Amino acid sequence: MTPLELLAPAKNLACGMAAIDHGADAVYIGAPKYGARAAVGNSIGDIRKLCEYAHPYGVKIYVTLNTIVYDSELEEIHRLIDQLAEIGVDAILVQDMGLLQFLQDKPFEIHASTQTDNRTAEKVRWLQQVGFTRAVLARELSAEEIAGIHRQVPDMELEVFVHGALCVSYSGICYASQHCFQRSANRGECAQFCRMRFSLVDADGVEVERERYLLSLKDMNQSDNLEKLISAGAVSFKIEGRLKDVAYVKNVTAAYSERLNAFIRKHPENYCRASKGHCEYTFSPNLNRTFNRGYTTYFVNGRQPDIASFDTPKAVGEFVGKVKEIRSDSFNVAGTASFANGDGLCFQNADRQFEGLRANRVVGNRIYPYKMPAGLRPGMALYRNNDQEFERVLSKPSATRKIAITIALRAVDDGFELSAGDVSLHFAADHQLAQKSPRENLIRQLSKLGDTIYECSEVDIPDDFNYFIPNSQLSDMRRQLVDALSMPRREVKKARVGVPPVLGNLSYLNNISNHLSASFYGVDELSAFELRGGDGPIMQCRHCLRYALGCCVKHGGRRPEWHEPLSLVLGDGRRFRLEFDCQHCQMNVYASTR
Repeated sequence: MTPLELLAPAKNLACGMAAIDHGADAVYIGAPKYGARAAVGNSIGDIRKLCEYAHPYGVKIYVTLNTIVYDSELEEIHRLIDQLAEIGVDAILVQDMGLLQFLQDKPFEIHASTQTDNRTAEKVRWLQQVGFTRAVLARELSAEEIAGIHRQVPDMELEVFVHGALCVSYSGICYASQHCFQRSANRGECAQFCRMRFSLVDADGVEVERERYLLSLKDMNQSDNLEKLISAGAVSFKIEGRLKDVAYVKNVTAAYSERLNAFIRKHPENYCRASKGHCEYTFSPNLNRTFNRGYTTYFVNGRQPDIASFDTPKAVGEFVGKVKEIRSDSFNVAGTASFANGDGLCFQNADRQFEGLRANRVVGNRIYPYKMPAGLRPGMALYRNNDQEFERVLSKPSATRKIAITIALRAVDDGFELSAGDVSLHFAADHQLAQKSPRENLIRQLSKLGDTIYECSEVDIPDDFNYFIPNSQLSDMRRQLVDALSMPRREVKKARVGVPPVLGNLSYLNNISNHLSASFYGVDELSAFELRGGDGPIMQCRHCLRYALGCCVKHGGRRPEWHEPLSLVLGDGRRFRLEFDCQHCQMNVYASTR
């Protein structure tokens, strides 16, 4: 039986608890420092509370320490790792190999963050030999490539992203933010270079594209590809979003939890969920009604033409109809969508720019904005990127998660035995025969699980059980059973760090930023881009502008009229040369010039 894990993000304790309530099998959360989202650190106390909330459900908590670290920070992060070892976290996500010596024999597993650039079987096997038990694979991989890694490294757990924002560069080897703004993505401070507007200019200065978001990708959505990813060997399905709010976490977690459950119902003999409990929702999960930049399956099904969003890097939202009639203070929408006061809407004007508006008042399908947008025209498509009614529902308690148990009561020689799941308790007591059948009362009293995380699906009592037990004693027996069921009983696996096999040529791409990392790799030089720069590309992308613009001859496109090399040009004049590596089907971006 293969357990399948839905892994949800948490920017804070509230988001983590909401993820668990809405169906997560595991939650990943940032440590106080040194996570790849520097803006969302969490206290040790809050991480401890999340572990305590999660573990009775069998939900695991993973903590991100997935940045590179400088020598001056090693002592602090060592203390932090020791603190995390004391509070019951289940795994640490790591990028910097210098941290491995601090993790030896700690009571948690070590997962290789996607920041370690995990896209080949050779790299994943190397990580396994070093001591990692799981690799978070590059987002760019196809299902076929994932299956190939699984075939070659079958004992390594494979975690894949299934939903959320996409980085245009392979993770861990993007240096654009550091180069342009001295904010390192490998230090959790990405400045979103890829969401900026560029012009595309050829070698002769001819403008191929003018001021468009040429590196901005849509958001990933693999909700229809879960079966394919499971068949490929993935066991953990990760939702991106450690900067997202609680409503996003609730909706997306619930949507994927339902999809995983539907798959398992078709294959109950082969698969199960990795945690316990079933969820009931007060809403219908809908991925189109929460933050998104438009959706793409990215490369899971091979290279696709629709992965980028050149017109805007912002959330467009769900299509809700077309503009029908416009008046001076309002407009009508053709379609079946319903609207609410405060809805956020947007449309693409004649200049291909997205304009937004807020509904001040709604009467049927007529919308009265706070301010009528000048660019709105009949026939334009309208999108909703802020759904007030949906947000209102999600702002309240919107799910319950209960673990169904069968409670069994038996008479033994010197008292009674009460059991559920893997817990069996003995209660010494005299046997007092009942004057009338006790069965109905016993079932009623033992089923009263109230506000606990459990619900009683059955009370199993032998037909010949005919003993009287006072209600007060039954209540105490039931309470002790629930307490015992809720006690932590997780399997603790100690981290085991191995000697690294030799890797080949090392460079700034290995992100060696401290002497422990240098020692791990067997070198003396700290070659991290953040310390020394680098002569190679600052981004390596599977997204290719030749292909996106229909000019990749390898994939049947037309021959381009431009003269290469092409350059991306920012509004301030900085230029970034593009190199098309057709052998590896990859676009490289080189550092800026004026």
